[in-house]
This record gives sequence, structure tokens and C-alpha cells, in this order.
Amino acid sequence: MNRFDTTPYRRSTVGFDRLFDLMERQARNAGGDNYPPFNIERRDEDQYRITLAVAGFRAEDLDITAQQNLLTIQGRKRDDQPDGEMLHVGIANRGFERRFDLADYVRVENADLRDGMLVIDLVREVPDAMKPKKIMIGDQKPLEVIEGDKKDGESAVA
Repeated sequence: MNRFDTTPYRRSTVGFDRLFDLMERQARNAGGDNYPPFNIERRDEDQYRITLAVAGFRAEDLDITAQQNLLTIQGRKRDDQPDGEMLHVGIANRGFERRFDLADYVRVENADLRDGMLVIDLVREVPDAMKPKKIMIGDQKPLEVIEGDKKDGESAVA
């Protein structure tokens, strides 16, 4: 197995341990079970959608749990017995657990089950305190644009 060594990067960074641990865990689990199949879609800068193909599962068979930085989806196998003798079973109805690691400040906004597809919408909401802000040095004043001094496509600064 080819494994990416993060040691040199761990030595020269601070506070990225969670990211490196996540990369190593994903590399270990890469050969795992691919059931149920899923899509991950970026819908906007801060909006995402996970879609899982869960044909045969009802809403009461599914359990979605959101914790800090982790989304877990579980499907419980039903013991429904068909009326007749099964000659071929090609539709999976086994239980599953699928985990998705979430970035900081990502929350589940909505979940919907329609036509055998479980759709989970996610939103990243960065708190105002965590957004970038301009830091003034001493008595420095912010740069201002003077409308009368602008040339075509330029902004003048006072």
C-alpha cells in the first residue's frame, strides 16, 4: 500500500493535526465498503449536498447523526419476508453505516428521502468572530476612496 508520509509537514505546521489525522484515516479506509453509493456536490461557496442511493429503505430505517465535525448515516436492515420463494436477490437490503468528516462550522441544514435517494444539505457558517478583519496599526486610519479623484477603473486613496 502506498502511504503518504505527513511527518515533514507535521514538523513545520502548527494546529493542523486534525487535518493530517483525517488524511491518514482516509488512506487506511480507502479500500473499504462502498455501500451505499453516494455523491458529494458543492452547490455554492458555502453549500454542499450529499446524496446516498438507499433504495428499499424507509425514513424510519435510517438514522442521521450530526456531531462536531462528523456526520454518520446508518441504515437498519429490515426483516421483511417476501410472500414467495426468492430465486435471485440482487437488491441490497443490508444494514450500513457511512461516515463523513465535516469541516469546522459545517452544519446539516436539511435531510430528505425521495425516490430511494437520501439527500442531505450542508451549510458552512463561519462565525463573525472567525471571519477576516482589518487590523489597524496604532492611530492608522483605513484607506478611503475619494470619488472625484478616480480615473477610469482606478480608485484614488486619501
